[in-house]
Amino acid sequence: MEDLSLVFGTTHPVALVTGSGAPRIGNCVARTLFDRGYRIALHAHQSVDAARTTADELDAGSGDTIVLAADLSQESEAQAIVDRTHAHFGRLDVLVNCAGVWRSQPLEETTAGDLQRHFEVNTLATFLCAQRAGLLMVGQPYGGAIINLGDWATARPYRDYAAYFPSKGAIPALTRSLAVELASRNPRIRVNAVLPGPAMLPNSLSPIERENAVNATLLHQPGRPEDVANAVAFLAESRFITGVCLPVDGGRTIGSV
Repeated sequence: MEDLSLVFGTTHPVALVTGSGAPRIGNCVARTLFDRGYRIALHAHQSVDAARTTADELDAGSGDTIVLAADLSQESEAQAIVDRTHAHFGRLDVLVNCAGVWRSQPLEETTAGDLQRHFEVNTLATFLCAQRAGLLMVGQPYGGAIINLGDWATARPYRDYAAYFPSKGAIPALTRSLAVELASRNPRIRVNAVLPGPAMLPNSLSPIERENAVNATLLHQPGRPEDVANAVAFLAESRFITGVCLPVDGGRTIGSV
């Protein structure tokens, strides 16, 4: 593991992980970073109780975690959780944008409101949090790292997610744009993205659908939330990588099946 003091100037850097309440990828990211020595701000919108349970399990009242509730599609609330994290810990070293929404819906039934909601949560919220965090990091000698979560399938979209895919398809461009913007203000700031594949298959999938999803990867095995979390940690601590969108998909992006 990288010596965190060489990257962030401290052995106990601070990470804000959005969408980390419910037991999904964001929660796994928060737990993984905590285990690596980070102090953690857990954000949740509707899963605040789950976030508090996670915080209690991690630090047992030591003060190394805080829980923040916010609707990140609202500019003031997105900015507030970044500011509150910075005020509580006195610094912000890593932002991981895991909050997201997806809904399966036939194209014929998809409305402008559906598209708008996906963009508000998946694209706008990511930008707002990254903008605020990045501008705070500009004033830090060691800069910081921002990691956004996209989706491998924007390269090979499948049916019934016509509102979701455009919102996630914007993440690579957003990531590269912010990498350029923020490095021009502080060259110690890095912005990257992870593009998960089938790392946490929905419980709603039938056994056949689950088998097909696994067999469509080159590695013929399901991914795990830990695979994504480890990639996030790698990018957070890699001092010479920025503007990269890393698929963590078992080769699904390039698979020919």
